[in-house]
Amino acid sequence: MTRKGWLLFGAMSLLWGVPYLFIRVAVDEVDPMVVTFARVGIATLVLVPVAVHQRALAKLRGRWRAVALLALVQVVGPFTLIGIAEQHVSSSLASLLIAADPLLIAVFAIWLDHSERVTGGRMVGLLVGIAGVAVLLGFDVGGDSSILFGSALMVLAAAGYAAGALMLKRPTYASLPSLGVVTAECAIAMIVTAPFAAFRMPSHIPSAQALASLTALGILCTAVAWLTFFALIAEVGASRGAVFTYVNPAVAVVLGVVLLHEPLTGWTVAGFLLIVAGSWLSTGGTPPWAWRRRPYPVVDAGSAVAKP
Repeated sequence: MTRKGWLLFGAMSLLWGVPYLFIRVAVDEVDPMVVTFARVGIATLVLVPVAVHQRALAKLRGRWRAVALLALVQVVGPFTLIGIAEQHVSSSLASLLIAADPLLIAVFAIWLDHSERVTGGRMVGLLVGIAGVAVLLGFDVGGDSSILFGSALMVLAAAGYAAGALMLKRPTYASLPSLGVVTAECAIAMIVTAPFAAFRMPSHIPSAQALASLTALGILCTAVAWLTFFALIAEVGASRGAVFTYVNPAVAVVLGVVLLHEPLTGWTVAGFLLIVAGSWLSTGGTPPWAWRRRPYPVVDAGSAVAKP
Protein backbone atom coordinates (compact mmCIF):
# COMPACT_ATOMS: atom_id res chain seq x y z
CA MET A 1 0.00 0.00 0.00
CA THR A 2 1.00 3.65 -0.38
CA ARG A 3 2.14 5.75 2.58
CA LYS A 4 -1.22 7.55 2.46
CA GLY A 5 -2.98 4.19 2.56
CA TRP A 6 -1.06 3.10 5.66
CA LEU A 7 -1.77 6.43 7.38
CA LEU A 8 -5.48 6.11 6.66
CA PHE A 9 -5.39 2.48 7.79
CA GLY A 10 -3.80 3.48 11.09
CA ALA A 11 -6.30 6.30 11.56
CA MET A 12 -9.24 3.96 11.01
CA SER A 13 -7.88 1.35 13.40
CA LEU A 14 -7.76 4.05 16.07
CA LEU A 15 -11.00 5.86 15.22
CA TRP A 16 -13.07 2.67 15.40
CA GLY A 17 -10.99 1.14 18.19
CA VAL A 18 -11.41 3.96 20.68
CA PRO A 19 -15.27 4.34 20.75
CA TYR A 20 -15.69 1.53 23.29
CA LEU A 21 -13.55 3.51 25.74
CA PHE A 22 -15.58 6.68 25.22
CA ILE A 23 -18.89 4.81 25.46
CA ARG A 24 -17.80 3.16 28.72
CA VAL A 25 -16.89 6.55 30.19
CA ALA A 26 -20.08 8.22 28.95
CA VAL A 27 -22.59 5.61 30.17
CA ASP A 28 -21.24 5.90 33.71
CA GLU A 29 -23.02 9.27 33.88
CA VAL A 30 -25.40 9.47 30.91
CA ASP A 31 -28.25 7.18 29.85
CA PRO A 32 -27.33 5.02 26.81
CA MET A 33 -30.20 6.48 24.79
CA VAL A 34 -28.89 9.98 25.42
CA VAL A 35 -25.42 8.82 24.41
CA THR A 36 -26.82 7.54 21.11
CA PHE A 37 -28.76 10.75 20.51
CA ALA A 38 -25.76 12.96 21.26
CA ARG A 39 -23.45 10.86 19.11
CA VAL A 40 -25.62 10.83 16.00
CA GLY A 41 -26.73 14.41 16.53
CA ILE A 42 -23.17 15.73 16.61
CA ALA A 43 -22.23 13.53 13.65
CA THR A 44 -25.19 14.87 11.68
CA LEU A 45 -24.05 18.46 12.20
CA VAL A 46 -20.64 17.55 10.77
CA LEU A 47 -21.77 15.30 7.92
CA VAL A 48 -24.75 17.23 6.48
CA PRO A 49 -22.69 20.17 5.10
CA VAL A 50 -20.26 17.73 3.46
CA ALA A 51 -23.08 15.63 2.00
CA VAL A 52 -24.93 18.71 0.73
CA HIS A 53 -21.75 20.05 -0.87
CA GLN A 54 -21.27 16.75 -2.71
CA ARG A 55 -24.99 16.47 -3.51
CA ALA A 56 -25.09 13.04 -1.90
CA LEU A 57 -28.46 13.53 -0.20
CA ALA A 58 -30.28 14.48 -3.40
CA LYS A 59 -29.58 11.02 -4.77
CA LEU A 60 -31.62 9.44 -1.95
CA ARG A 61 -34.88 10.85 -3.31
CA GLY A 62 -37.57 8.18 -3.28
CA ARG A 63 -35.49 5.88 -1.04
CA TRP A 64 -36.04 7.53 2.35
CA ARG A 65 -38.18 4.72 3.76
CA ALA A 66 -35.52 2.17 2.90
CA VAL A 67 -32.81 4.34 4.42
CA ALA A 68 -34.95 4.84 7.55
CA LEU A 69 -35.24 1.08 7.98
CA LEU A 70 -31.48 0.76 7.56
CA ALA A 71 -30.94 3.46 10.21
CA LEU A 72 -33.02 1.52 12.72
CA VAL A 73 -31.22 -1.76 12.03
CA GLN A 74 -27.68 -0.45 11.65
CA VAL A 75 -27.50 2.64 13.89
CA VAL A 76 -30.29 3.10 16.43
CA GLY A 77 -30.37 -0.54 17.53
CA PRO A 78 -26.64 -1.30 17.71
CA PHE A 79 -25.55 2.07 19.16
CA THR A 80 -28.14 1.87 21.94
CA LEU A 81 -27.50 -1.81 22.66
CA ILE A 82 -23.76 -1.19 22.93
CA GLY A 83 -24.37 1.64 25.38
CA ILE A 84 -26.61 -0.50 27.59
CA ALA A 85 -24.20 -3.44 27.32
CA GLU A 86 -21.22 -1.38 28.44
CA GLN A 87 -23.02 -0.72 31.71
CA HIS A 88 -22.48 -4.43 32.37
CA VAL A 89 -19.33 -5.44 30.47
CA SER A 90 -15.87 -3.99 30.00
CA SER A 91 -15.02 -1.99 26.90
CA SER A 92 -12.50 -4.71 26.02
CA LEU A 93 -15.07 -7.49 26.02
CA ALA A 94 -17.54 -5.29 24.11
CA SER A 95 -15.05 -4.71 21.30
CA LEU A 96 -14.17 -8.40 21.06
CA LEU A 97 -17.79 -9.48 20.78
CA ILE A 98 -18.51 -6.87 18.08
CA ALA A 99 -15.57 -8.35 16.17
CA ALA A 100 -17.77 -11.39 15.61
CA ASP A 101 -19.86 -9.37 13.13
CA PRO A 102 -18.35 -11.09 10.03
CA LEU A 103 -19.24 -14.45 11.57
CA LEU A 104 -22.87 -13.41 11.92
CA ILE A 105 -22.90 -12.21 8.32
CA ALA A 106 -21.76 -15.71 7.32
CA VAL A 107 -24.45 -17.30 9.50
CA PHE A 108 -27.26 -15.08 8.19
CA ALA A 109 -26.09 -15.62 4.63
CA ILE A 110 -26.89 -19.34 4.93
CA TRP A 111 -30.54 -18.34 4.59
CA LEU A 112 -30.47 -14.84 3.13
CA ASP A 113 -27.64 -14.47 0.61
CA HIS A 114 -26.34 -17.31 -1.56
CA SER A 115 -23.34 -15.26 -2.69
CA GLU A 116 -22.07 -14.94 0.89
CA ARG A 117 -22.51 -18.60 1.86
CA VAL A 118 -19.48 -20.24 3.39
CA THR A 119 -18.02 -23.57 2.30
CA GLY A 120 -14.67 -25.30 2.65
CA GLY A 121 -12.05 -23.12 4.30
CA ARG A 122 -14.57 -20.36 4.98
CA MET A 123 -16.72 -22.81 6.92
CA VAL A 124 -13.67 -23.77 8.97
CA GLY A 125 -13.15 -20.09 9.68
CA LEU A 126 -16.76 -19.73 10.82
CA LEU A 127 -16.37 -22.61 13.25
CA VAL A 128 -13.07 -21.23 14.56
CA GLY A 129 -14.67 -17.83 15.15
CA ILE A 130 -17.67 -19.35 16.94
CA ALA A 131 -15.22 -21.23 19.14
CA GLY A 132 -13.60 -17.90 20.00
CA VAL A 133 -16.95 -16.44 21.11
CA ALA A 134 -17.54 -19.59 23.17
CA VAL A 135 -14.14 -19.16 24.83
CA LEU A 136 -14.96 -15.58 25.78
CA LEU A 137 -18.41 -16.36 27.14
CA GLY A 138 -17.63 -19.73 28.68
CA PHE A 139 -14.19 -19.24 30.18
CA ASP A 140 -13.53 -15.51 30.37
CA VAL A 141 -17.01 -14.36 31.42
CA GLY A 142 -17.96 -17.46 33.38
CA GLY A 143 -21.30 -17.49 35.19
CA ASP A 144 -21.63 -13.78 36.00
CA SER A 145 -25.25 -13.06 35.04
CA SER A 146 -24.74 -9.31 34.62
CA ILE A 147 -21.80 -9.79 32.25
CA LEU A 148 -23.67 -12.50 30.36
CA PHE A 149 -26.60 -10.09 29.91
CA GLY A 150 -24.29 -7.39 28.58
CA SER A 151 -22.56 -9.90 26.32
CA ALA A 152 -25.91 -10.98 24.88
CA LEU A 153 -26.72 -7.35 24.07
CA MET A 154 -23.34 -6.98 22.33
CA VAL A 155 -24.07 -10.03 20.18
CA LEU A 156 -27.45 -8.49 19.29
CA ALA A 157 -25.67 -5.27 18.31
CA ALA A 158 -23.29 -7.25 16.12
CA ALA A 159 -26.31 -8.97 14.58
CA GLY A 160 -27.71 -5.54 13.68
CA TYR A 161 -24.48 -4.62 11.91
CA ALA A 162 -24.49 -7.97 10.10
CA ALA A 163 -28.10 -7.58 8.99
CA GLY A 164 -27.34 -4.05 7.80
CA ALA A 165 -24.39 -5.27 5.76
CA LEU A 166 -26.57 -7.81 3.97
CA MET A 167 -29.31 -5.23 3.43
CA LEU A 168 -26.83 -2.94 1.68
CA LYS A 169 -26.23 -5.58 -0.96
CA ARG A 170 -29.88 -5.36 -2.03
CA PRO A 171 -30.64 -3.49 -5.27
CA THR A 172 -32.55 -0.89 -3.24
CA TYR A 173 -29.31 0.32 -1.65
CA ALA A 174 -26.62 -0.77 -4.09
CA SER A 175 -26.82 2.36 -6.26
CA LEU A 176 -26.95 4.85 -3.40
CA PRO A 177 -23.90 6.96 -2.44
CA SER A 178 -22.34 5.83 0.84
CA LEU A 179 -21.89 9.37 2.14
CA GLY A 180 -25.55 10.16 1.54
CA VAL A 181 -26.68 6.94 3.21
CA VAL A 182 -24.48 7.42 6.28
CA THR A 183 -25.50 11.07 6.69
CA ALA A 184 -29.19 10.20 6.35
CA GLU A 185 -28.83 7.32 8.80
CA CYS A 186 -27.37 9.65 11.43
CA ALA A 187 -30.04 12.29 10.86
CA ILE A 188 -32.87 9.76 11.02
CA ALA A 189 -31.35 8.14 14.12
CA MET A 190 -31.19 11.57 15.76
CA ILE A 191 -34.89 12.19 15.05
CA VAL A 192 -35.92 8.72 16.26
CA THR A 193 -33.95 8.84 19.50
CA ALA A 194 -34.76 12.48 20.38
CA PRO A 195 -38.13 11.78 22.13
CA PHE A 196 -36.63 8.95 24.20
CA ALA A 197 -33.51 10.91 25.07
CA ALA A 198 -35.63 13.87 26.19
CA PHE A 199 -37.01 11.85 29.09
CA ARG A 200 -33.62 10.42 30.06
CA MET A 201 -31.50 13.54 30.24
CA PRO A 202 -29.24 13.65 33.32
CA SER A 203 -30.47 15.70 36.27
CA HIS A 204 -27.15 17.54 36.43
CA ILE A 205 -24.47 18.55 33.96
CA PRO A 206 -22.16 15.56 33.31
CA SER A 207 -18.47 15.79 34.10
CA ALA A 208 -16.02 17.27 31.61
CA GLN A 209 -14.76 13.73 30.99
CA ALA A 210 -18.23 12.48 30.00
CA LEU A 211 -18.93 15.52 27.82
CA ALA A 212 -15.58 15.13 26.08
CA SER A 213 -16.39 11.45 25.44
CA LEU A 214 -19.76 12.33 23.87
CA THR A 215 -18.14 14.97 21.68
CA ALA A 216 -15.39 12.60 20.58
CA LEU A 217 -17.94 9.89 19.80
CA GLY A 218 -19.89 12.21 17.50
CA ILE A 219 -17.08 14.08 15.79
CA LEU A 220 -14.15 11.65 15.70
CA CYS A 221 -15.64 8.17 16.02
CA THR A 222 -18.62 8.74 13.72
CA ALA A 223 -18.33 11.72 11.35
CA VAL A 224 -14.55 11.88 10.88
CA ALA A 225 -14.30 8.08 10.98
CA TRP A 226 -16.72 7.72 8.08
CA LEU A 227 -15.03 10.38 5.98
CA THR A 228 -11.67 8.73 6.69
CA PHE A 229 -13.07 5.34 5.78
CA PHE A 230 -14.32 6.58 2.42
CA ALA A 231 -10.86 8.03 1.75
CA LEU A 232 -9.28 4.70 2.71
CA ILE A 233 -11.54 2.76 0.35
CA ALA A 234 -10.75 5.18 -2.47
CA GLU A 235 -7.02 4.81 -1.80
CA VAL A 236 -6.61 1.04 -1.32
CA GLY A 237 -9.88 -0.64 -2.34
CA ALA A 238 -12.62 -2.31 -0.33
CA SER A 239 -10.86 -5.61 0.38
CA ARG A 240 -7.74 -4.02 1.83
CA GLY A 241 -9.67 -1.23 3.48
CA ALA A 242 -11.81 -3.60 5.53
CA VAL A 243 -8.75 -5.25 7.14
CA PHE A 244 -8.61 -2.59 9.86
CA THR A 245 -11.73 -4.16 11.39
CA TYR A 246 -9.47 -6.97 12.60
CA VAL A 247 -7.12 -4.48 14.26
CA ASN A 248 -9.47 -2.12 16.08
CA PRO A 249 -10.54 -4.72 18.71
CA ALA A 250 -6.89 -4.98 19.74
CA VAL A 251 -6.76 -1.18 20.01
CA ALA A 252 -9.89 -1.22 22.18
CA VAL A 253 -8.48 -3.92 24.45
CA VAL A 254 -5.19 -2.07 24.95
CA LEU A 255 -7.02 1.19 25.75
CA GLY A 256 -9.36 -0.57 28.16
CA VAL A 257 -6.53 -2.28 30.00
CA VAL A 258 -4.21 0.74 30.13
CA LEU A 259 -6.69 3.59 30.75
CA LEU A 260 -9.62 1.88 32.50
CA HIS A 261 -7.56 -0.83 34.24
CA GLU A 262 -9.77 -3.58 32.85
CA PRO A 263 -8.56 -7.15 33.39
CA LEU A 264 -6.77 -9.02 30.64
CA THR A 265 -6.75 -12.82 30.93
CA GLY A 266 -5.32 -15.59 28.83
CA TRP A 267 -8.84 -16.56 27.83
CA THR A 268 -9.46 -13.01 26.57
CA VAL A 269 -6.40 -13.21 24.34
CA ALA A 270 -7.31 -16.70 23.15
CA GLY A 271 -10.89 -15.70 22.36
CA PHE A 272 -9.71 -12.60 20.51
CA LEU A 273 -7.25 -14.53 18.35
CA LEU A 274 -9.84 -17.18 17.50
CA ILE A 275 -12.50 -14.61 16.61
CA VAL A 276 -10.15 -12.59 14.41
CA ALA A 277 -8.77 -15.68 12.69
CA GLY A 278 -12.24 -17.10 12.17
CA SER A 279 -13.63 -13.81 10.85
CA TRP A 280 -10.70 -13.46 8.48
CA LEU A 281 -11.04 -16.98 7.10
CA SER A 282 -14.84 -16.98 6.95
CA THR A 283 -14.84 -13.87 4.77
CA GLY A 284 -12.30 -15.34 2.37
CA GLY A 285 -9.50 -13.06 3.49
CA THR A 286 -5.95 -13.39 2.25
CA PRO A 287 -2.92 -12.58 4.43
CA PRO A 288 -1.26 -9.17 3.95
CA TRP A 289 1.89 -10.76 2.53
CA ALA A 290 -0.22 -12.13 -0.34
CA TRP A 291 -1.35 -8.65 -1.39
CA ARG A 292 0.01 -7.45 -4.70
CA ARG A 293 0.77 -3.90 -5.64
CA ARG A 294 -1.92 -3.30 -8.20
CA PRO A 295 -4.59 -0.63 -8.57
CA TYR A 296 -7.91 -1.22 -6.89
CA PRO A 297 -11.18 0.37 -7.99
CA VAL A 298 -13.21 2.65 -5.77
CA VAL A 299 -15.97 0.52 -4.31
CA ASP A 300 -19.05 2.08 -2.76
CA ALA A 301 -19.37 -0.55 -0.03
CA GLY A 302 -18.46 1.38 3.09
CA SER A 303 -21.44 0.63 5.25
CA ALA A 304 -20.88 -3.11 5.13
CA VAL A 305 -18.21 -2.74 7.82
CA ALA A 306 -19.22 -2.87 11.48
CA LYS A 307 -19.26 0.54 13.19
CA PRO A 308 -18.76 0.65 16.94
